[in-house]
Amino acid sequence: MTKHDYKQNAYYLLYLIRCVLNRKIPAKEKLDKMNLSQLYAVAKAHSLTAIAAYALESAGIIDEQFKQEKYKVIRKNFTMDIERQRVTAELEKAGIWYMPLKGVVLQDYYPMIGMRQMCDNDILFDPSRINDVRKIMIKLGFTAPNTHTGHDIVFHKEPVCNFEMHYSLYTESKENIFADYYSNVKERLIRVESNGFEHRFSHEDLYIYITAHEYKHFSKGGTGLRSLVDTYVYLNHFSGKLDMEYIRKELSKLGIADFEQQRRKLSMDLFCGKRLNTDEKKLLDYYIFSGTYGTIENSVNNSINGSLSSRVKYLVGRLFLTLPQIKASYPFFYKHKFLIPLLFLYRIGLMLTKSRKRMMSEVKTLIRI
Repeated sequence: MTKHDYKQNAYYLLYLIRCVLNRKIPAKEKLDKMNLSQLYAVAKAHSLTAIAAYALESAGIIDEQFKQEKYKVIRKNFTMDIERQRVTAELEKAGIWYMPLKGVVLQDYYPMIGMRQMCDNDILFDPSRINDVRKIMIKLGFTAPNTHTGHDIVFHKEPVCNFEMHYSLYTESKENIFADYYSNVKERLIRVESNGFEHRFSHEDLYIYITAHEYKHFSKGGTGLRSLVDTYVYLNHFSGKLDMEYIRKELSKLGIADFEQQRRKLSMDLFCGKRLNTDEKKLLDYYIFSGTYGTIENSVNNSINGSLSSRVKYLVGRLFLTLPQIKASYPFFYKHKFLIPLLFLYRIGLMLTKSRKRMMSEVKTLIRI
């Protein structure tokens, strides 16, 4: 598929999503122009196959690829919902406060089950209870690594169940304004029930977190069209009920108020069927060609300015980590600091084996820029 074809199919996909979210049947003249095989490839890259399947089915089009993907997504979401109920029941019994995050919450605001595809169950929990949570997850049949990152532990259960258990929302760093903003996140939470341990953000604070999380991906490797759909669905669900002045002030503290305004306008214009201006089209292109979780090319591009010095700085930063980065990603080496010189060789080994494909993509991008 050429870049032009990919973009055209992305526009068809957005049209279908606009129809299904606004309870309209796609027009036959539009449907006749679509190559369903190419459309499926683009929808798959953006984790939007199920919602596209709903739109096509509303027009009487039952495509086998889309149908099977929709059923697969629904089964996975059911499985993850059941497992989440088991996990949260154990957290309640252990007296551990927790809060479901991101897609776990957003899926309830979509019109139909499965429309919001999820890869993980994300749950924030009391950071003082990491060992207890690990024991609970292993007891429930999940496997986990011996170490963890700077803000979560990833647990897996076959065949498709992934849990990202967050003991903080962002990795600690002096340069990370988001980590500082959410350092005392418990103070921002609302208890769901007086006798339970589940918590939630206010609707405004949840929107702020969704925006901050999206910006993290947007400013690095990029983020895909699903983020724009999430924004529209959330704002449409709470239309006229959000304190936008509070949201603007809080996002200004994070330095992303302008990003939110641009993203919000693009999302609302897209799914309300308004004509996009030149700046919006350019911004949309970035989302289209990023895929669900961004691209290595975007990540490199967003980290350097094209000069030799910025390339050297990027390479040095990738090869040699700061102490906060080592603490977040390699806690064993941080605990045994005398072994840190060996970390360089360890990471080179990882790059040449498990991360070889990514490493080659980064090198090619650096050469090309």
